[in-house]
This record gives sequence, structure tokens and C-alpha cells, in this order.
Amino acid sequence: MARKKASLDFEQSLADLQTLVERLENGELSLEDSLTAFEQGIRLTRECQGALAQAEQKVQILLERDGEIAQEPFDAEQPE
Repeated sequence: MARKKASLDFEQSLADLQTLVERLENGELSLEDSLTAFEQGIRLTRECQGALAQAEQKVQILLERDGEIAQEPFDAEQPE
């Protein structure tokens, strides 16, 4: 359940960030609202970067073999 929650949190943060970017690009916010949205966007960006860094670490651990990282190409079309 924790994986689903983390995934949902990442997806929600990413969606919220996209919404903020669209609002900022619209140019209809006041300066104060723009600054608040920007601050929130920075927080969301850091959360997303942290989640991605954790996912990358998990992938590296899963690919570790005999104490060495084995880089393997990712093929989305390859069946499991």
C-alpha cells in the first residue's frame, strides 16, 4: 500500500505543479499570488525530485549484481 501512496503522491504533486505552471504562464495572477504559486511550485518540484531520486536508488539496488551495478538498456516493448 505504501508504494501506491507514494506513486499517488508523486502523480498528484506533478499534476499540481503542472496546474501552477499553467496559472503562472497565464499571467493573470497578482504579484503576491504569483510569488505564492512560485514558492509552492518550488516545494512541489523538490518533492518530485526526491521521489525520482528514491526510485532511481531502488532501480540501482535491483540491478546490483556481485557488488557492481550492471547497466541494462530499458526497452518498454520487451515482455517480462
